[in-house]
Amino acid sequence: MELEELPGVGEKVAEKLREAGFDSLEAIAAASVSELKDIGLGEASVVKIINAARDNLKMGFETGIEALKKRELIGKITTGSDELDKLLGGGVETQAITELYGQFGSGKTQLAHQLSVNVQRPVEKGGLGRSALYIDTENTFRPERIQDMAKSLKMDPLEALKNIHIARAYNSDHQMLLAEKASEIADEYDIGLVVVDSLMSHFRAEYTGRGTLADRQQKINRHMHLLQRKLADMHNIAVVVTNQVMSRPDVFFADPTAPVGGNIVGHTSTFRLYLRKSKGDKRIARLVDSPSLPEGECVFEVTTGGIKDSKNKD
Repeated sequence: MELEELPGVGEKVAEKLREAGFDSLEAIAAASVSELKDIGLGEASVVKIINAARDNLKMGFETGIEALKKRELIGKITTGSDELDKLLGGGVETQAITELYGQFGSGKTQLAHQLSVNVQRPVEKGGLGRSALYIDTENTFRPERIQDMAKSLKMDPLEALKNIHIARAYNSDHQMLLAEKASEIADEYDIGLVVVDSLMSHFRAEYTGRGTLADRQQKINRHMHLLQRKLADMHNIAVVVTNQVMSRPDVFFADPTAPVGGNIVGHTSTFRLYLRKSKGDKRIARLVDSPSLPEGECVFEVTTGGIKDSKNKD
């Protein structure tokens, strides 16, 4: 079914929809009324258009058997460490948002680089045979690290770089715009992984003080739902976001480190992985939240060649 076949959608309205990024029935069915109203359509027309798209796609209830069949489409990307893969139930999942949080130097960006290389590997070697898209908010992407990791896996370093599409986000609006753009080019570039490194950097810098907290949280909520709905769900993509941390002064006896972004980031992320430093190259990963996996910890190493299992786990 073409857009022009939807009720109330002629050539001009279809053109407006496509320009705004709603170029498929799936995109329209997943949109909210307010999103389509923003392009100049009336509320009654928008409701009709969305309902018609959803009816055509049969977006109603389904049996558990049908849900199980959809789960079979999920792919997993190896982290490079068997122990870390085991903690994550086999690797980083598509159709999900995996949040990596921890202090500076805990390995968040290194793991994001490694996944950007590993997603390009064939399925039998723990990849998806697809490309990566990297939204860099803190100027932390280093092509030299990609080359080191690719060489360690006996991959062509230049080919590995060619299959990673990088964009530098200069503020929170630009960051959200790049995520929108990613949903438009996902099929064209056969994207299997989207990295946002880091998620909250610009939001923290631009929204300071308690008076701006509500606006910030609404904005990050839209951003996270876009990552899940328009990227992870619609294109069977693994979304990985790195996150900064803060120290909670009210915690005296436990680890006071907590991720920023509040409950919105916590609830929207499918998997939450807390990374922290250990001795030398060793890092400790703790699975804090998952819909199906138990909490647990593992040790891995950040080496010159990338993420590896720790030889000495003490």
